[in-house]
Amino acid sequence: MIVHDKNLLNNLFLTEEADSLEKGGFISKEQKKIIRNKLSSFKIQNNILVRLGFFLLGSFLYSSICSFISLIALSGAESFFKICCFLFAGVGIAGAEFLSTNKYYRHGLDDAFILGILLNVGGAVVILTEDFETGLTPAIFVAIASFLTYKRYLHLLSMLVFCLASSAVLFFGMFEIGDIGKTILPFVAMLVSAGFYFFTKQRIKNLKEVYYYNGLLLANSFCLILFYLSCNYLVVRELSAELLGIEVQPGQDIPFAYFFYVFTFVVPVVYLVQALKTKDRIMLWISFGAIAFTVFTIRFYYSVLPIEAALTIGGLVMFAIAFVSIQKLKNKESGLTFKPDRINHSTAILNAQTLIVASTFGMKPEVKTESPMDFGGGGFSGGGSGESF
Repeated sequence: MIVHDKNLLNNLFLTEEADSLEKGGFISKEQKKIIRNKLSSFKIQNNILVRLGFFLLGSFLYSSICSFISLIALSGAESFFKICCFLFAGVGIAGAEFLSTNKYYRHGLDDAFILGILLNVGGAVVILTEDFETGLTPAIFVAIASFLTYKRYLHLLSMLVFCLASSAVLFFGMFEIGDIGKTILPFVAMLVSAGFYFFTKQRIKNLKEVYYYNGLLLANSFCLILFYLSCNYLVVRELSAELLGIEVQPGQDIPFAYFFYVFTFVVPVVYLVQALKTKDRIMLWISFGAIAFTVFTIRFYYSVLPIEAALTIGGLVMFAIAFVSIQKLKNKESGLTFKPDRINHSTAILNAQTLIVASTFGMKPEVKTESPMDFGGGGFSGGGSGESF
């Protein structure tokens, strides 16, 4: 299914681990350079601005090809409008295949053609089915197409599109049921996101092919966000007014209001405690965002102080918490510490021996996914932490 050479994918993983080892001070720049020279690699752009520039260039190239096809076809066929998006999606597939076989990966040019495929698939389904109201059918096809493009090209943005499109399928599907579906939508979304969170967590734990890690991690993080937003009081109340026409009168509230209140306050705290317990950095960021949105939810309905005073007091409280935390943690050498991680990826230490062998003897490395030595959990002065501290 994967179009890319798996040896190059494994080499890319090892070179990224070499970068982590070099930043952590475990190997020198010269050793890292030797490792890079020994391992063949993709045509890749790690600079986000350069990659964005190539994306714009690829988009211009893609649109130019589609415009040329349109100029030729419109002169001879009046029904071209109904099939144009299918042809444009075919152009995207051809371009993505060509770039992938020529070792373009996370380059920018390939991003333009792959995202063009998804855009044109959605447009083609909308034109063909004339589904301009429900959006369920286009969402289903976009979800399928984005999943296939991720599996084929290991394109991280395709996984994000898949998560969004799958959520749209769930929401539009519940809308089709009627008022009952709209009423139970928050609970269904909560259960589905929780189920997929544990599913992706288990897949990450048992992962054998390291190049799927980033996509699964993205999906896992998306489930955390969707779980919180599904039963956030503000989201549920505003959607109830929009979808069910529920107008909350003074002295009244939405059904199950106490559950949504508790959920809005408790979930960010659970995220924060779990992130600190497992030293999960991404969950920590999500917990901070959830706490901020909880505060916004309170302010949206209950304005206790003027906005200027609330922002000032909030800033002072955050500064005090940050200052006290830094003073408490700055001298700790392991566990939860303020000192920077020497290594950002949990597998970096596990692959150090492989990299040394590759750089010393010029041997072709194999990815080592398991080790009897457990460096995870933030030990070794934070050296074992991946998305955790």
